[in-house]
Amino acid sequence: MYIGIICEFDPLHSGHARLLSHARAMGADAVICAMSGNFTQRGSFAALDKLARAEMAVRCGADLVVELPTVWAMSPAETFARGGVQLLALTGVDTLLFGSECGELSALRRLADCLDSPAFADCLTAADSGATFAVRRQRAAAALLGDADAALLESPNNTLAVEYLRALRRTGASMTPATLLRTGAAHDGAPEGGTASASYLRQLLRQGQGEAVCGFTPPEAADILRRELSRGRVTDSALCERAVLSRLRVMTEEDWRGYDPGGEGLYHRLYQAARSACTVDGLLSAAKTKRYPLARLRRMALAAYLQLPPAPAQVPYIRVLAATAAGRAHLRRLRDAGAPVLTKPADVSSLGADAAALFALEGRCTDLYVLARPDLTQSAPGQDYRTTPVMV
Repeated sequence: MYIGIICEFDPLHSGHARLLSHARAMGADAVICAMSGNFTQRGSFAALDKLARAEMAVRCGADLVVELPTVWAMSPAETFARGGVQLLALTGVDTLLFGSECGELSALRRLADCLDSPAFADCLTAADSGATFAVRRQRAAAALLGDADAALLESPNNTLAVEYLRALRRTGASMTPATLLRTGAAHDGAPEGGTASASYLRQLLRQGQGEAVCGFTPPEAADILRRELSRGRVTDSALCERAVLSRLRVMTEEDWRGYDPGGEGLYHRLYQAARSACTVDGLLSAAKTKRYPLARLRRMALAAYLQLPPAPAQVPYIRVLAATAAGRAHLRRLRDAGAPVLTKPADVSSLGADAAALFALEGRCTDLYVLARPDLTQSAPGQDYRTTPVMV
């Protein structure tokens, strides 16, 4: 049995380790992680780069870590889930494991079925157009399923879990879903029961409290974090603030249009905000209304800085970030079966023009990402073309 997990591990903490351990307990022959690259779904620079986080994963229970490219990794939940499911399907995963706040697959299935129903579309259209999409979605689900099921959509891991189930259906992936009850600290809450959320740990890192973060991570992950801190490689997005603002200030209103997939005219607000704001936070605050969540604005602004195109219909390759001996054995089987496995950057041209273009885009994203490292000697361009997977 090959168990897949869609993840960010930014940074990998005790809750993530519990998920990896659970996959082992389920009897996995290999645990395969589809992990976001250097930018994440909340519209931010990852605190640690993709190779460091992939190494954390393989030293804490994963066998193979493959990269979910930025165009999917930094998308809304529906597109993020689709990309992750497609990528894991390429690796031959037969079970998709994910955490959730409810821990009940049946309830999550009811919500997924509801959100894909024609009746839901009608209820969503009838909902208060002045509310956020999340509020309108929950109200529409409540009208069809009742308040108890609909309330599950208030929790971020439940919401992602529902999108994974929808993506399995829409892509036709032959994976069996499984969920593990999330315990301990809430998504954005304070530590609880010896666990802390990734958002809380990133806050500690921004405050220079790296050693405190190590107390909430497995020892293997803590060692990697200490190494990255000592090398000046843990990012601080504030170091790129002027670069971000310079890009956004020179954009025309029409340039912004392509980063507004909702077609609701939000790009007008971001364009106007970019003409007056002196900080990224100020830009986001000026553009925000109660209708638009901050995460959506962050994704749009960062996508504009990175000049990201929309996510393609299909993930074109399996880019390996890290592997154990078991992971390498599985990669050999995938190659023998003709899967588009990519371990050497030079080999991407053999996968076709679309794959080469996506890899080049990812390389440019990394070139911008490394500029957020405190030590500029660690920010040389072209790193995606020179680095090789971590093998343990």
